[in-house]
Amino acid sequence: MKKLVIYIFLFCAAIAARAEQTRFTMSAPSAVEMGQQFRLSFQINDRGTNLQLPPGLSDNFQILMGPSTGQSTSIQTINGKTTSEVTFSYTYILRAKSEGTFEIRPGSIEVNGKVFESNSLSIQVVKAQSQPSQSQGSTTQPQQGTPQNVDLDKDNLFVRVDLSKRNVYRGEQIIATVKLYVNPNVPVHGFDEVNLPTYEGFYTQDIDIPQQINFTREVYNDKIYQVGILKKTVLFPQQNGQLTIEPFSMALLIRQRVKARSFFDDFFDNYRTVKARVTSDAVSVNVKDLPTEPANFMGGVGNFNVSSEISNTDVTTNDAVTLTMNISGNGNIRLVRSPELTLPSDFEVYDPRATDNVQANDNGVSGNKTIEYLFQPRFEGDYEIPAIKFAYFNPSTGKYVTKSTDTYTLHVEKGTEEQSTTVISSRRKEDLQLIGQDIRFIKSGKPMLQVKGHTFYGSTIFYLLYMITAVMFVVLYFVYRKKARENANIALVRNKKASRVAVKRLKAAAGYMKQNNDEAFHEAILKAFWGYLSDKLGIPVADLNRESAVAKLNDSNVSEEVIKDFEEVVDQCEFAQYAPVAGSEARQDLYKKAETTMSRFEKQIKR
Repeated sequence: MKKLVIYIFLFCAAIAARAEQTRFTMSAPSAVEMGQQFRLSFQINDRGTNLQLPPGLSDNFQILMGPSTGQSTSIQTINGKTTSEVTFSYTYILRAKSEGTFEIRPGSIEVNGKVFESNSLSIQVVKAQSQPSQSQGSTTQPQQGTPQNVDLDKDNLFVRVDLSKRNVYRGEQIIATVKLYVNPNVPVHGFDEVNLPTYEGFYTQDIDIPQQINFTREVYNDKIYQVGILKKTVLFPQQNGQLTIEPFSMALLIRQRVKARSFFDDFFDNYRTVKARVTSDAVSVNVKDLPTEPANFMGGVGNFNVSSEISNTDVTTNDAVTLTMNISGNGNIRLVRSPELTLPSDFEVYDPRATDNVQANDNGVSGNKTIEYLFQPRFEGDYEIPAIKFAYFNPSTGKYVTKSTDTYTLHVEKGTEEQSTTVISSRRKEDLQLIGQDIRFIKSGKPMLQVKGHTFYGSTIFYLLYMITAVMFVVLYFVYRKKARENANIALVRNKKASRVAVKRLKAAAGYMKQNNDEAFHEAILKAFWGYLSDKLGIPVADLNRESAVAKLNDSNVSEEVIKDFEEVVDQCEFAQYAPVAGSEARQDLYKKAETTMSRFEKQIKR
């Protein structure tokens, strides 16, 4: 009876083990076009019967053919042990009835009286983009079947940066994925040149991806592409405002079929490799500033937990004690600063030592940061090691969260004389504090020594520098007073600046002359003369005219010849405003005459 129970138990265990090892899977493309045929395949590693298609499959898809059955055997040898596995496959050819995204429920099959269900699938059907092909089944690489010549424009071949978020807080992590989109009919033969984005303004951490690019089917802008991931990076924006990821480019090698040129080309395939350069578009990220930071904020943005432990709570004086704080979670953990530990003043405290262990994946950066605080109590007694408060910003809630470590009680007893000389060799002597009348370290190097009792104050050099400084102060005082009086006289200031202003206006007139701008040229010469005479002779602008200007020039003993030249220049400029001037030579002669007259004015006018 006992043996029968054992046999039954072993038989049931064998059946259960075999059931656990039975694998029944369903596969199909994740995206197909309207009117195109595709394969829906079932695979099982055991012989089954009574295969049932997913319920409701015929509501959205036409079953054109199937099932086509197949069988394959795989044999492998590991450590001298050979194992074999037989796989049975069932394939159906389907075609979508309408556009949309459809959920395909699990199919079922019976193995040894037990029913197994497959996985479920989601298939997106988009509108037809090209001539239908006979089937769509493989999605591992874009080189399917015979290559077709397709225009290598941005609709069929492009690269872009796909961001998980576009509106974030400063320090919040973003997953940036560089994707290459290829029309299924464009066979990519390789890469000739690759320039990936640099992400200026972000702290970055790369996500490990396979070196071999695996292309998968993806729908983008209602079109099906073969998509390969070139790089994945976690970005942490370090600046507020709008950050732009600049465009980047790469060169791809595309295999194209050459058109037949002779009778023999119809019997042999002839291909060529062409280089196609693709450039991404710029991508912008809006970075919001963090709210007002609390006192214990250490730069952490994400979701974190804190814990702590102490090496010992019963020690003797000058024993080393280590308080370890552990910050773990998901976010910019590498950018988190070490919180401050407040200890009694009669403790020797050393700089904290931080180490981090993080991993980057599709969910972002996660891991932990360990911070070790090393200190030495100098005197006996009972001390409280306070809790370390750690505040971080949670971008999911938009609020700060504060967490604390435990509080510890440290009991310190008096150590022996030998223990009081303990030195921690891993720390520098500059890190030690001077407390009370403790021993000072010997200062090394060449000290600056002085004669005792000798000071700079009262020496000859001291009094000489004092007198020179006093004389310079008096001179600067009188110079400043003179400049202040001159600046107070507005007419005098304008008189001094008149020549410089006139020269600037004449230079502007020369520029207009080179541009053949007659109107601006003559207007600049008139402004130069009228402005000069108003400032130099002190004539108010309201009273400035030809008669008043000539009268003032005569009072200033300017020669009649110079006054006549001035009137001729003014006449020519005013006349030019109503009638054109005869060419560039006339403008050149007028400019020279104006420049000469202005120079003679400056020499003859009495100040």
